[in-house]
Amino acid sequence: MSAEPTDVVIVGAGILGLANAWAASRQGRTVRVIEKSPFAQGASIRNFGMVWPVGQPADRVDLALASRDRWLELVQAGAVEGTRCGSIHLATDDLEATVMREFAASELGARLGATVIDGDEARDRSPAVADSVVAGLWSDAEVGIDSPVAVASLTRWLEAEHDVDFVFGTAAARVEPGLVLTADGTEHRAEIVMGCIGAEPGGPFGEVLLDPGVKRTKLQMLETIPQPDGRRLGPHLASGLTLRHYDSFRVCPSLAELANRIATETPELDRWGIHVMASQRIDGAVVLGDSHVYGDEIDCFDVAEVDDLIVRELRRIIDLPDWTIRRRWHGVYAKHFEDPVVVRETRPGCHAMVAPGGAGMTLSFGLADRFWDEQR
Repeated sequence: MSAEPTDVVIVGAGILGLANAWAASRQGRTVRVIEKSPFAQGASIRNFGMVWPVGQPADRVDLALASRDRWLELVQAGAVEGTRCGSIHLATDDLEATVMREFAASELGARLGATVIDGDEARDRSPAVADSVVAGLWSDAEVGIDSPVAVASLTRWLEAEHDVDFVFGTAAARVEPGLVLTADGTEHRAEIVMGCIGAEPGGPFGEVLLDPGVKRTKLQMLETIPQPDGRRLGPHLASGLTLRHYDSFRVCPSLAELANRIATETPELDRWGIHVMASQRIDGAVVLGDSHVYGDEIDCFDVAEVDDLIVRELRRIIDLPDWTIRRRWHGVYAKHFEDPVVVRETRPGCHAMVAPGGAGMTLSFGLADRFWDEQR
């Protein structure tokens, strides 16, 4: 059985797949997206919904800002809901505040318009900021997206407005130049085939994830019930622990001292790769996280201690009216520890774009635009 041929077939309907579908369709190409699950349910919906330029190093910040602007374009078009909410990293002591001042004074900080504010101004910007906070690093570059809602609504919009053809609930069984054969026996022919798969190395394109530079990463996250009386966080919030996690802050001379103090005083946080952040869903629920375990240390079981540590550290910097947890989950994503993503032509006309790490929401549109500009 053969489906109608298209110009492009994309395997995977996560955010990378959707970004590539949009970029290709804007060039006038016909696009089909094949997804093994009934709906996208991997790392693309198991995240904070943070479009997070402030975490990107200098060589990726332009990609992040271009991707951010695409999100805002989608918001303007009514394809997704989202807000340019900005972010605040919250300091509870002088050392954390020093790192933030160093970042704000750096070239990268200037490109993002990052500024240091005092604790009172941080509380003015977000009612959730705790009295313990003495300073904050403010950036207005960030956007908030409710990931599960946005991925679903973007799928519908691409189908309605760009005639993207979606095939859900059947896996790609074999990929050859110009052909994707799905598990139901259907042949999908196209000039260009692209794999935007998740973190599992099996199946077509899965061999790319065996690149020695790629590691699988597991994180744990939680979500509160909707906050009462329509209470909103405002900006995304992060603690000083986050400064040691994102590459952007490596330009700060005092970061090594902060990282050493955390390792010495709270080694349990380094054991589980914990740095804490909070964002908010459309319905008012607050998303809390997260942790990082890599490679062979990953298993299928969640660790209660990790959830407890995440909540413990967040309670140091934010006050919520209701901390009742309604959902817990873990996600697994693939990350290349040198490149922002792995792009490889696995066979003529067959390209893989995989392993954006924890930056899929932040980089996918910029990465897709760059790839398809090169195909013109």
